Amino acid sequence: MITESGRVVAVEDNCLWVETIQRSTCESCSAQKGCGQSLVAKWDGKTNFIRVLLEGRSPSAFQYHDLVTVGIPERVVANGSLLVYMTPLLSMMLALAFGHWLELGELGSIAAASLGFLVGGALVRFHSYQQRNDSRVQPVLLDGEQSLQWVDAAARN
Repeated sequence: MITESGRVVAVEDNCLWVETIQRSTCESCSAQKGCGQSLVAKWDGKTNFIRVLLEGRSPSAFQYHDLVTVGIPERVVANGSLLVYMTPLLSMMLALAFGHWLELGELGSIAAASLGFLVGGALVRFHSYQQRNDSRVQPVLLDGEQSLQWVDAAARN
């Protein structure tokens, strides 16, 4: 499980919005200096906002600026990365092949590939929208007993 500390920036009925600056993962990674993600984070100092489901917890238990620990199973990160990168790429390649098969010419094939890429991006967006309340693929709050339960569940999978 990948963990990150953050600060609560908004409390909603069923979730929290947590602001994080991802450093723990970058520090433990072997590609530190050769990673574009690390360079961009250092350049703009951009923070990330993560939506964390409350999973039955009372929203009144959290306040603005509370410090919390968020956990994301490695499986979710790996599968999400494959989905985000491969879906637009594969749909672009399929549309390009279809444009070539229809003998649309160079500009037609480029237009088909562009359209395929946009359709792939829309599919990723739709999938993300469908999964927004699924606790199996969302970040979770870690604290005391619950963090141990999530770590044990992740170890069993």
